[in-house]
Amino acid sequence: MEVQNVLHMKKGVGQNSYAKNSLLQRTMIAKAKPVLQESIRGLYHALQPECLMIADLGCSSGPNSLMVVSEIIDTIDEERKNLNRKSPKFGVFLNDLQGNDFNAIFNLLPSFYQSLKEKKDSDFGPCFVSGTPKSFYGSVFPDQFLHFVHSSYSVHWLSQVPRGLESRNGEALNKGNIYIAKTSPPEIAQAYYAQFKEDFTLFLRSRGKEMVPGGHMVLTLQGSVQRNDPDSLWELLGSTLHTMVQEGVIEQEKLDRFNMPFYSPTAEEVKELVEAEGLFSVNKLETFKVDWSVDTNQNLENRAKFVANTIRAVTESLLTTAYGEAAMDDLFLRFSRMVKERMDQEQSEYLNIVVSMIKRD
Repeated sequence: MEVQNVLHMKKGVGQNSYAKNSLLQRTMIAKAKPVLQESIRGLYHALQPECLMIADLGCSSGPNSLMVVSEIIDTIDEERKNLNRKSPKFGVFLNDLQGNDFNAIFNLLPSFYQSLKEKKDSDFGPCFVSGTPKSFYGSVFPDQFLHFVHSSYSVHWLSQVPRGLESRNGEALNKGNIYIAKTSPPEIAQAYYAQFKEDFTLFLRSRGKEMVPGGHMVLTLQGSVQRNDPDSLWELLGSTLHTMVQEGVIEQEKLDRFNMPFYSPTAEEVKELVEAEGLFSVNKLETFKVDWSVDTNQNLENRAKFVANTIRAVTESLLTTAYGEAAMDDLFLRFSRMVKERMDQEQSEYLNIVVSMIKRD
């Protein structure tokens, strides 16, 4: 499956729109903010470019699309004032897959530019923002073009469903699951890691060509404590689908053949792959946890609904292709109930990785 053909933020309205479910990503951005600020300050002090070229990879199309850009600009503007230097110009490139709703981002730009005009001094900038629709698994920009690269909650999506999930005679090996689960045979986790290694290595090589020596990159992605037992929401979603199979709502064959194009690496795996490729040095690598529902002050019912709506917003295009649109409402109603039951029994959290790295000379 070529993921870029179906994987993009659902352009929807109401409860299933990405804008409605942007709290999770906004929380991740806020948690990673100290690492981002430290990295951008280090970049500016080291290079002090006259025109700072920035790329946000996997920008999506919700209200968070310009959040990181604003943070980068504010940090640079503060630093250059402290150093009594002229403001650099800013070139900002928002990248995502071709199916992303870039028009939604462009509609936010007039208010973004107006906010900069009101908050910044007359000698600020200017700032130029553009969209760049293309998969980041491969070249997106010219060589030695970028000073700073950021990506939040995107690099854990694979370019395709891993190879090796079927036997030589075509039999599905991960039956009843849609990702690495406790009942998955060992070769499933191995196949997922192999695909992540291939994709992440290509990602690093591509950015290595596009970034100037001394450029900085900050990535935030979902992680795991151990490869073969990620304890993820996908196991619950797979269990929900399995229940629907037992009731005859969807076909067993469709469940057995469907696997998520996603991998949550361990922090050690991320560090090892960066070091093995040799194009970047790891400046900082941290992990942090966030509750599945983000806001634990809500009642359990609302928390479970939030989780289900968040997962629906980012996966419905994939799931509709596999199981049909008619099954979606039923699927996520059931999923919400299973999430509620799980969260009532134990604390359920995302493990997240934020890594800051510097392009070697």
